[in-house]
Amino acid sequence: MTILVTGGAGYIGSHMVHELVDAGEPVVVLDNLSTGFRFLVPGKLPFVAGSTGDRELVEQTIVRHGVTAIIHFAASIVVPDSVRDPLGYYRNNTMNTCALLDVAIKAGVQQFIFSSTAAVYGNAEQVPVREDAATAPISPYGSSKLMSEIMLHDAGAAHGLRFVILRYFNVAGADPKLRTGQSTPAATHLIKVACEAALGKRAKIDVFGTDYPTPDGTCIRDYIHVSDLAHAHSAALAYLRRGGASETFNCGYGHGSSVFQVIEAVRRAAGRDFPVEIAGRRAGDPAALVADVGRIRSTLDWRPQFEDLDTIVAHALAWERRLPGKRETASA
Repeated sequence: MTILVTGGAGYIGSHMVHELVDAGEPVVVLDNLSTGFRFLVPGKLPFVAGSTGDRELVEQTIVRHGVTAIIHFAASIVVPDSVRDPLGYYRNNTMNTCALLDVAIKAGVQQFIFSSTAAVYGNAEQVPVREDAATAPISPYGSSKLMSEIMLHDAGAAHGLRFVILRYFNVAGADPKLRTGQSTPAATHLIKVACEAALGKRAKIDVFGTDYPTPDGTCIRDYIHVSDLAHAHSAALAYLRRGGASETFNCGYGHGSSVFQVIEAVRRAAGRDFPVEIAGRRAGDPAALVADVGRIRSTLDWRPQFEDLDTIVAHALAWERRLPGKRETASA
């Protein structure tokens, strides 16, 4: 009954690992540590350093630990980077997912939860966006995830693998107990970048575009607390264990905040101002992405606990204040 968490040393994956451990679930983590950190994973947990594309390693891990379910986070996730390096994203996100699925099916894994993204929708025609909306990604990142979704559907139909696809909107915040949080030095997540600027770790924050068709001209996103997202995965696993059919769910709150609103929330939480510089639009950024969350709330046993921008920002800021000490501990 062991759960394999790929990318379990990363931002979202490590929150999932702590959630599973708190629930008493047996867990094994697979991560190549390219963007993750070993110190984010509970010390006594089985940890395998390697790639999801390493078929032999994945097979050995599944067999050795008796893995029956996989929660797959391992991926490259930065939209502008995917525009600059599309083949790298297709290799890491799509091809490695294909290899992981192939090994998992042959090894008899019964349930699979896939970390997908709202980027599969591209510039959605209607907002909030429903799961049955047209998928038209405008970045290689979104395309790489959509290709993986298609593979999952086809593999599930051919081999009986049951799965849940979770399409994340904008994930932010940190574990309220400060055991883990967003730790990547070059992270591009808006709330983390703003917290770094508020604490003097960055000279300024750039706002990419103020001419979008939104109330204040900046992009609007549906920010979901990372701990609520981890709980959504637990609810998805419980759903599959009850015999639930394969399904796709949006993961958000159903309401959005603009870039300027996020910056003001960080200023309030930090009690200080920081420089903001206006820049041009970035390739691959839609004007607004907000989730329709009717399906996940009616199907899964999931109720958010941190559905508030100020709470999300406060937790992110608390982690950012603690992070340097965490890094020193990790390297000691």
